[in-house]
Amino acid sequence: MNLSEVRNAISEKKICVLIPTYNNEKTLKRVIDGVLNYTEDIIVVNDGSTDSTKEILRSYSHIEVIDLPENKGKGNGLKIGFRKAKELGYNYAITIDSDGQHYPDDIPVFVEALLNEKEDVLLIGNRNMSQDGIPKKSSFGNRFSNFWFWFETGIKLEDTQSGYRLYPLHKIPKKYFTPKFEFEIEIIVRTAWRHVPVKNVPVKVLYDPAERVSHFRPFKDFTRISILNTILVTITLLYIIPRNFVNNFKKKSIKRFIKEDVLESDGSNRIKAFSIALGVFVGFSPFWGFHTLIVISLAVLFKLNKVLAFFASNVSLPPFIPFIIAASLFLGSPFVHGDSNIFSQELNFDLVKNNLLQYVIGSFILATSASAILGVATFLFLNKVSPDTD
Repeated sequence: MNLSEVRNAISEKKICVLIPTYNNEKTLKRVIDGVLNYTEDIIVVNDGSTDSTKEILRSYSHIEVIDLPENKGKGNGLKIGFRKAKELGYNYAITIDSDGQHYPDDIPVFVEALLNEKEDVLLIGNRNMSQDGIPKKSSFGNRFSNFWFWFETGIKLEDTQSGYRLYPLHKIPKKYFTPKFEFEIEIIVRTAWRHVPVKNVPVKVLYDPAERVSHFRPFKDFTRISILNTILVTITLLYIIPRNFVNNFKKKSIKRFIKEDVLESDGSNRIKAFSIALGVFVGFSPFWGFHTLIVISLAVLFKLNKVLAFFASNVSLPPFIPFIIAASLFLGSPFVHGDSNIFSQELNFDLVKNNLLQYVIGSFILATSASAILGVATFLFLNKVSPDTD
């Protein structure tokens, strides 16, 4: 795209460039001047800078400047900038850091990528983190972030920490819970949870120790990020994955579900059979209230099919619970000299409470037996109707 095409596309798509800044007097002017080559639709959020940032911004009377009285973190500055951008009628915001690591001449990369998409998308600049001059701690932090983003969303990216991004302003969440560097993780995960595609686009990066001022505090900010990821993983396991599974299941007939999610899902027949066996084992085990968390965690740990494992774990649906309890108590009775005459008694939780050890032992016997039988049956069935080609 030539310069004129880029300018026209920015105007037609209603794209602004959002620059959060805090004490980056050495590089701020260069960044703004570079962006002005492509658009004057610029919003600068001065996050309580104490250097000459205010004086620098006074010379740009034709751009939108928001001066915050005190520094409250990059996330807070971005939230305020997004809110202002929507008030001014923009549909998209390209965010660029003011510390000089991003090249404004990569703006056309984002614009062209957006034009090639058929739907709204969140784009993240993919920096070459293996090039000379990139601090090892930054490279490690990026790989760490990439892994957890994949775990929480199922989307594999090469760079999730770059602040050079294009946001679809009307598709990102309206409320947020983090104010600092971890905000940029929260927003991409929660946007992906809203079924908005999140993709990488290639960008250049410059790390100049003489100019660059980083406000990242390794211990404090890494701790905050770790806490956030713990919360996001918990939400993923307890809500997002079950929600997506149920929604997908509702959209399909039983025949289509078996065809697409069982016969044509990822993994060999052996992997699929083990996934079913795992789900059945967890479903019959006495872990009431934690079945989903346990089965998804184990499926991820052992690299099994999460969908099949989750589906199979629902063998303990409410209508079957009385039969599961009865069978568990019956199977456990020989091992604790318990009462085997279970079926003549009223099945309730008091019976389980009074025979807890008998129930726990029996439930694990039931879980092991049922998972072995159904795992083998699944393997034989899949080998018959859809043999592995390897």
